[in-house]
Amino acid sequence: MAESFADIGRIEAIDQLYRLSAYTPVSGLGYTCAKGARITTAARMYLEGIDFNLVYFPLKHLGYKCVVGVVGELYAALAHPKLLNVVLGISAKLDFPQIKDLWLGVTVAAKEHGFEAVNLDLQPSNNGLFLSLSATGETSLLTEKRRMAAKSKDLICVSGSLGAAYLGMQVMERGAKTFHESGEQPDMAQYKMLVGSYLRPELDASVVDRLEDQEIYPSYAYFVTRGLSDALKRLTRDSGLGAKVYAEKIPFEGNSFQLGKELDMDPISAAMNGGDDNRLLFVVPILHLEKFRREFQTFDVIGHLAQPEAGTVLVTPEGLEFPVKAQGWPEEEKD
Repeated sequence: MAESFADIGRIEAIDQLYRLSAYTPVSGLGYTCAKGARITTAARMYLEGIDFNLVYFPLKHLGYKCVVGVVGELYAALAHPKLLNVVLGISAKLDFPQIKDLWLGVTVAAKEHGFEAVNLDLQPSNNGLFLSLSATGETSLLTEKRRMAAKSKDLICVSGSLGAAYLGMQVMERGAKTFHESGEQPDMAQYKMLVGSYLRPELDASVVDRLEDQEIYPSYAYFVTRGLSDALKRLTRDSGLGAKVYAEKIPFEGNSFQLGKELDMDPISAAMNGGDDNRLLFVVPILHLEKFRREFQTFDVIGHLAQPEAGTVLVTPEGLEFPVKAQGWPEEEKD
């Protein structure tokens, strides 16, 4: 019989979880920033039934993904991860071994991304599992000082395929429905990469170090988790410039268009508005184009900044320009 929290208690549960990891409990949350750096923070909350479905989401992958989801915000601020604070809200349907799996995913990702300390707390939840994470990092003041003002023609670059996570989620939802209706386990092998993009996204833990080593300083950087459209809207708002992204330049996983036909879903729409991609978007000065392409080969150049009157547009292969729309943003007017 699996251990329950009623048997071991909250404090012993936390102690056991720490003994499974390479981390020790943090005494308080105080943090002294290194000289020549400023503190950067990021926070995310993940709710069962909204951000994930435990019917098909492995707990180990979930813990890993949630850390990626918060550390990506630090990387977008060109910050080096230092401290991670994790609160798990646990419902009665989960036993202690399941929380061990969840915690293992958290600590594997935390180690991979260089967090020096991880603080953990456990809370009861009446509405399913939730994870609340906050992360602290350091951004070099020298890096901040060397970031150039954004200019028209500067390049918009992304760190990998877009729309894959949303399409992968659709595969999992379709599979869960098939299993529920027929009891048959669906074959998802041909969509392994798409499913992996959703269940266990990965980020390059060395990206900030490499940017600093190569002396490439993005004028703007964003973590793409609510679709490319949202990130582009934030970019044009913050920079005061326009932006043009070319549909034919957007990177996709190999089976995206095949799956799109099956689901009657446009992969470009999934990339623009699907969300959950966990990718980085950098605006790179055009004078660093060759060096950036050579040193950051996993990134794709998908567009460029433009004059403000250009607006925020998606350019089709035929040269037509369509204003970018994003959920939560007012529609952009363009002559």
